[in-house]
Amino acid sequence: MKKEIDGFGLLCPKPLILTKKAFEEADTTDMSVRVDNDVARDNILKYCKSQGVEASVEEIDGGYHVSFTKPEATQCEPMEFEEKEGLVIGFGTDTFGKGEEELGKILIKSFFYTLSETKPYPDAMVFYNSGINLTTTGSPVLEELKALAEAGVTIYSCGTCLDFYGKKEELQIGEISNMYTIYETLSLPGKTMVF
Repeated sequence: MKKEIDGFGLLCPKPLILTKKAFEEADTTDMSVRVDNDVARDNILKYCKSQGVEASVEEIDGGYHVSFTKPEATQCEPMEFEEKEGLVIGFGTDTFGKGEEELGKILIKSFFYTLSETKPYPDAMVFYNSGINLTTTGSPVLEELKALAEAGVTIYSCGTCLDFYGKKEELQIGEISNMYTIYETLSLPGKTMVF
């Protein structure tokens, strides 16, 4: 049975959630998803890869058409990021704490230095809202973030936030992500810190 999903005009993570729901339907094998942005396209491709399914992409007027076939016996498996059970840290701002912005910027640099010099490292770090300023050009903590990434820390930046601030092309470290992945990552078993 063919399933067609129209994700045009839908904000992250709706196209991915619709795809995931359709993928989990037992009677769905051939699927196609229409999306109008790179982030939605990439998120669906990552999801397909996590399920062991190859997908093809066709450029269409105003966006993309992602097609794939799910083997009938395929059971929906968790995405790779769901396997971690350690510390996850979320950053919704580019300063540390509320109050004086100048002090917050000093503290965030100190926090990242301490984090990069202290083990065990977190399993994942998630950046959203103005927190994406820490993963983009001009960030005062890029050196520390690069060291953490090299040590195996997964770094996600919210694609909607990068678009909102016009910084998608300025991402310097980690992966562009979506609210579905952010939610799943922040709700993993283990410890979560949110700033």
